[in-house]
Amino acid sequence: MGNKGRFLLLIFLSCSLLRPRIPPPHPVDGGILFQIYAPSAKFVTLAGDFNGWGGTVYGKYDPNLDRMYDDGTHGDKVAGDGIWSLVKKLPPGVYQYKFVIDGTRWVLDPSNPEVREEGGYTNSVLRVE
Repeated sequence: MGNKGRFLLLIFLSCSLLRPRIPPPHPVDGGILFQIYAPSAKFVTLAGDFNGWGGTVYGKYDPNLDRMYDDGTHGDKVAGDGIWSLVKKLPPGVYQYKFVIDGTRWVLDPSNPEVREEGGYTNSVLRVE
């Protein structure tokens, strides 16, 4: 590997080491804790089959529905660290979801490898027991 290759590898490893490790959604007191690292986001919401995909099933996207927090509340541990959090009560079942960043970017949960294709969309999957 040449110097350029080593340099690129070093940059890649440095960047991947700086990104915090976030567990997939899991039970906590009060419900299921959802988290995503989105340090440049102005706001993040949780959308899934449990809330009409952020209201889009019933009309337009609702940026206040299942809004996530980076302010040290609602399951968020440290304000301003770029980790957006929400504790959501869900009954037992299998759910599909995505995170919506700044109302426009619908993204899979990078900490959850389980996905499902349905209706031409790929969604993250959560199993609640």
